[in-house]
Amino acid sequence: MIFAAMKATVCLPTYNERENVERMIRTLHALGVRVLVIDDNSPDGTGEVADGLAQELEGISVLHRPHKEGLGPAYLAGFRRALADGAELILEMDCDFSHNPADVPRLLEAAEHADLVLASRYVKGGGTENWGLVRRLISRGGSLYAQVLLGLPVRDLTGGFKCYRRAVLEALPLDEIHSKGYAFQIETTYRAMRKGFSVREIPITFADRLEGGSKMSRAIVAEGVWKVPALRIAALLGRF
Repeated sequence: MIFAAMKATVCLPTYNERENVERMIRTLHALGVRVLVIDDNSPDGTGEVADGLAQELEGISVLHRPHKEGLGPAYLAGFRRALADGAELILEMDCDFSHNPADVPRLLEAAEHADLVLASRYVKGGGTENWGLVRRLISRGGSLYAQVLLGLPVRDLTGGFKCYRRAVLEALPLDEIHSKGYAFQIETTYRAMRKGFSVREIPITFADRLEGGSKMSRAIVAEGVWKVPALRIAALLGRF
C-alpha cells in the first residue's frame, strides 16, 4: 500500500476553499500521496494558501487556472498534469471533506484489482450524512436516471470520489470530453466502461460540507439531464 500511495496523485479542484484547503492538503500528505491542487483563480486566496504549502511540503503542487470553468475542465487539466508527471494512479476528490481522506487507502487498494474505482454512496455499506430530502432525491435520482438510460450496472454514477489507473485516462479522448458539472462523472465512467475497463464500487459515507458554500446549481442539474441521452445516442452511432 505504501508503494501504491507513492505513485498516486490526488487531483483536488478548488474554488474558494480557503477554509478547507490547508487541512485537506496536510491530511492527504500524511497518507503519502501526491496532491495536485487545481485552483480556478479563487478570489478568497485559496491558491496562495496552496502555494505556501507546496513550498513547505514535498509532493504538493499547484496548477493555477485563469478563471472558473467548471468541475470537468478543472479535472481534465489536472489529469493531463498528473499523467505528464508520471502518476500511475490518479484520484478525484472534493476539497470540502465531504469525501473522507481516510478512504483514500481503500480506493488505492481496490485499484489493485480494477481499472476504475468508484467510491459509492449507493452500494451496501454506503450512505450520506446531513442531507436534506431534495438533495437526496436529486443525487439518487440522477444516478438512477443515468444507470437506466446508459444501461450500466454502476449504482453511483454521479459521485466524484474516484481512482483511475493511468491506462484508463490515457485511453480516454480527453479533448472530446466537454461536460462541466456532475455529468462529467457520468461521462468518464461511461466512456471507460465502453472501452472495456473494469469498474469496482466500494462503499463510502458522503457527509455534507461544514465549511464554505456548495457548488451545486440548476445549470449543473440541467446539464446532467440532457447530457445522458446525448451520450447514449453518440454511443449508438458509434462515435465512441
